[in-house]
Amino acid sequence: MNGPHDLGGQMGFGPVAPEKDEPYFHAAWERRALGVTLTAGGMGAWNIDESRHARESLHPADYYSSSYYQIWIKALETLLKRHGFVTERDLAAGRAVDPAATPKRVLKAADLPAVLAKGGPCDRPIATPARFRAGDRVRTKNFNPTGHTRLPRYARGRNGTIEAVHDGFVFPDSNAHGRGENPQWVYTVVFDGAEIWGEGADPTLSVSIDAWESYLEPT
Repeated sequence: MNGPHDLGGQMGFGPVAPEKDEPYFHAAWERRALGVTLTAGGMGAWNIDESRHARESLHPADYYSSSYYQIWIKALETLLKRHGFVTERDLAAGRAVDPAATPKRVLKAADLPAVLAKGGPCDRPIATPARFRAGDRVRTKNFNPTGHTRLPRYARGRNGTIEAVHDGFVFPDSNAHGRGENPQWVYTVVFDGAEIWGEGADPTLSVSIDAWESYLEPT
């Protein structure tokens, strides 16, 4: 999925300019947007990968004209409609109009600290040994999937070096679409600047990504 979120190497967006002493929220509604999104996810109807995919599936014009939490809310509307919790008539009316699906669970305020402390671990055991070791040279696959992927577009078809071998983790490309967790080994892969950005790149720069095993092939 070559979506609007995948901005690495894209022109016309200007430099990254971090805001000094940036607050967690720029407006009160953003705090509520975060709370509503987390609470809705707690109903158990979708996973984090489906949630990410919903944000990345927004139309580029909509995505680029929206703030961070506007993107979250627009994606949440998509998820709630997809799983039967709201309808277009509900959204138009600003209240429940049609019958809704029953959530698997409801996140209560008293339970929130423990739930947030637990997080959503995505590490999973794997019976097969890791295919690669630290120091191995690898090449990322060059593909343009129609669904979700965590391999950045700018890092496809590039040669790099395995820097670290991590544990097994849920494979987001299948998990986002309800096709199972299918855990794989995850590796930190390092590329030098010229490999990513080409001629004229700063030779002192390198780029690291975390890549699932099926993204990689030996060189």
